Amino acid sequence: MKQFLIFLWLTAANLSFSQQNPAWQGKFEQLGQTLPTPNEYRTGSGAPGPKYWQQKADYEISIELNDANQSITGAETITYTNNSPDVLKYLWLQLDQNLIAAENNLASTTTSVVMDSVAAKTYADKVSDFKGGFVLKKVTEVNGNPIPFTVNNTMMRVDLPQPLKPGQKYSFYVEWSFNIVDRNVFRERSGLEYFPDDGNYIYTIAQFFPRMCVYDDYEGWQNKQFLGQGEFTLPFGDYKVRIKVPADHLVGATGILRNPSEVLSKTELDRFEQAKTSFDKPVIIVTQAEATQKEQVKSTLKKTWEFQAENVRDFAFCTSRKFIWDAQAVKIGDKTPLAMSYYPKEGNPLWEKESTKAVKNTLEVYSRYTIDYPYPVAISVHTASIGMEYPMICFNYGRPNKDGSYSAQTRQKMIGVVVHEVGHNFFPMIINNDERQITWMDEGVNSFVQLLTELERYPDIRWSRGKPTELVPYLSGDKAKMRPLMTNSEQIIAFGDEQYAKAATGLFMLRETIMGPALFDRSFKEYAQRWAFKHPKPADFFRTMEDASAVDLDWFWKGWFYTTDVNDQAIDKVRWFRVRDEQAGLEKRNMTVRKGDLSNEAGSTQFDNFNNGPEPLSLIATDPRLNGEFLSRIDDNAIIQKLQDKNIYEVTLTNKGGLVMPVIIEWTFKDGTKEIDRIPAEVWRLNEQKITKVFVKQKEVSNIVLDPNRELTDIDMQDNVFPKTLPATKFDAFKKKSR
Repeated sequence: MKQFLIFLWLTAANLSFSQQNPAWQGKFEQLGQTLPTPNEYRTGSGAPGPKYWQQKADYEISIELNDANQSITGAETITYTNNSPDVLKYLWLQLDQNLIAAENNLASTTTSVVMDSVAAKTYADKVSDFKGGFVLKKVTEVNGNPIPFTVNNTMMRVDLPQPLKPGQKYSFYVEWSFNIVDRNVFRERSGLEYFPDDGNYIYTIAQFFPRMCVYDDYEGWQNKQFLGQGEFTLPFGDYKVRIKVPADHLVGATGILRNPSEVLSKTELDRFEQAKTSFDKPVIIVTQAEATQKEQVKSTLKKTWEFQAENVRDFAFCTSRKFIWDAQAVKIGDKTPLAMSYYPKEGNPLWEKESTKAVKNTLEVYSRYTIDYPYPVAISVHTASIGMEYPMICFNYGRPNKDGSYSAQTRQKMIGVVVHEVGHNFFPMIINNDERQITWMDEGVNSFVQLLTELERYPDIRWSRGKPTELVPYLSGDKAKMRPLMTNSEQIIAFGDEQYAKAATGLFMLRETIMGPALFDRSFKEYAQRWAFKHPKPADFFRTMEDASAVDLDWFWKGWFYTTDVNDQAIDKVRWFRVRDEQAGLEKRNMTVRKGDLSNEAGSTQFDNFNNGPEPLSLIATDPRLNGEFLSRIDDNAIIQKLQDKNIYEVTLTNKGGLVMPVIIEWTFKDGTKEIDRIPAEVWRLNEQKITKVFVKQKEVSNIVLDPNRELTDIDMQDNVFPKTLPATKFDAFKKKSR
C-alpha cells in the first residue's frame, strides 16, 4: 500500500505539470520510486537477493469427516521454522472458515440493494440457520500446556511462551471442528454438493484447518482479513494428513497416497499400478458401474486415508462414494506425475473423455513455459459451478445434460476451467505470490499461459480470454467501474475483466507484438525459475522481464498496470508528396517554396484522400554549413535520383486514449499488395499525444489502416483508417477481418 500511495503522489505531481504541458505526462519515465528499493533480499534485477529468506510451516493433521451430519473434526501439530532475521513474540494464523461465522466481516461490509422479482435463492444465505466457522477446542503446546490466543475474525494470534529467535523452531497443537457448508446456498470455495436422486454428497474440502500466515521481508505478517475475493497467502511446508471417511468413499488429495493397500480393493490397486505406466490413455481405476453400485449401499464403516506432501503451500481433498476415478502417467522431464480425475456419473461421458486429457495437456505446456512440474500428481475433481485450485488438486465445473448430451460450449467451458485450475499449480502454488493483496499475479498470469495451452492443444475451439479483441468491450465501458491492475483484490469491481482478462491480454500483447515470442519466452521462464517455491512481488516480475530481455518496459507497466488508460490511436491526416521533376540542376533550383505547396490549410479538404494526387516537394542544394567539420560531401543529385518516382507520405497520429502503445500501420497499394510497418511505442516519447512521421514507399498507396489485425486493444477502429471515406466494400471487409 505504501508503494501504491507513492505512485498516487507521483501521479498527482505529474498531473499538475501535465496540465501546463499536455503533450508530456511522464509516460516514458522509469518506474523509479514506485517500485520498492532493491536490497539484499530482492535485487534490482528482479532476482532473489543473497540474503533472501522465507518461513516454513510443517503440519501433521488428523481429521474425520462425518457423512451423517456433514461436519469435520480435526487436530493438527504445526511446526513453525523462523528463517527470518527477526525475533517473533507471536504467530498469526488464518481461520478462513470464519468467513461464514455468525458474525463476520464479509456480511457486515457487503453492500446490497432490494430488487423486486428476484429469485428467492438470492436470499438463501440471509435466512439460513447454518452455523459456520471454526469451533476452536484447544490451542496448546505439544506437552499440553495452554497457549494464550486471540481470534480476530478470520485471523488468530498465538502468543509464544518464549520469543522465537532466528533459526529456531516451535511446535504447537490445535483442535477444532466445523460444519461443512452447502455451496449451493453460500457459494463458497469449499463445501458439499448434495445429489437428491441418490441421497449422496460430493465433498470438496479446503481451508479446513487453521493455517499459518506468511511472514516475509516485504511487510512482516500478511494478516489482511479474508473478505472472500482476495484469496490466499501461505508459506511452504511439508504435510502428513490422515483423513477418516466412510469406508466406501474414494479420497483424492494433495500429495502421495501412503497406504493404498489399506484403502483400495485388490482390483483398484492393480488398476492404480497400471495407470503409472499408461502414457497413451487413462486407466479407469473405479468404473461408473462400480461407483453407481456404491451409491446404493452407503457403508457405515470407516477407513483412514494417509497422504504426504512435501514443499507445498496448502492442502485440500475431495471425498465421495459417487466418484469414478481415472489416471494416466505424463512424462515431464525426468518425472512421471499422474494426471487424475474424480467425477460422478453426472459428469459423464464428458469427463471420462476430456478431464484427464486436459490435465495432461496443461502439465506439458505449462512445464515448457515455466519449470518442469515437480509434484507426483495433478488431480481434476468434478462438482457443480466452481473452479478452484489447490496444490495438486482442483475442483471444476462443466456438467452434461441429464441424458449425457452436451453442447460445444459446455465442452469448451469444461476444458477451459480444467486447464485454468490445473495451471494454478504453477501460479500461485509453486510461483507463490500474495493472492490476498495482488490477484493478477496468479489469475492474470495463469490465464495467459492457459490461453497459450488452449491455442496449442485445442485449435478447433475459439478461445477468447486473453486475446486483445475480446477485451475491447470492457475497455470501452464505464470508467467508474475500472481499477488499475495494481489495486488490492478486495477493491476490484470488474474482477474477471481486470484481474484475469486485462492482465492476460497485456502479457499476450507483450509476447506477440511488443517483445516477440523468443525474447518474451526466455524472460518469462527466467521469472518462473527464479521464483519457483518462493514469494515473488510485482516488482520482481517487472524487473525480471526487463533484466532477462534488455527491453525497457516501464512505459508498459505504468500504463497497463498502474492506470486505466486505454489504447485509442487515430489517423489525423495523411499527406502524399512526390519530388518535383525539374530539368534544371540543383544550383538553379528556386530556394523558396510557394505558400500552400507544402501545407494543408485549415478547413481544406484537398488532402483528406488521395484523389487529388500528390503534393509537389522541392529538394534544394545542401548548404555547406550543414556539413559541419566533415570534409566529405553527400551527393545531393544521387539522393534526388533515388527519390524520383517514390511516394512520400507524412502521417499524423493522435493518442486519444492516453495509453502509449506501439504503432502498427498496414499500407494497401493500388496494385492490391500490402505491407506492414511496426513501430515501437517509443515513437511517442517526445509527444505522448500527437506524432507525425514520414514514410517513403515505392508504390502508390490506396489506403492505410492502424492495428489491422487488432493486436493492441484499440477501442475505436472507425478512426484507424485513411482515407476517412474508405469505400464501403473495403471498410466492411476491414471490419470483418478485425473482429
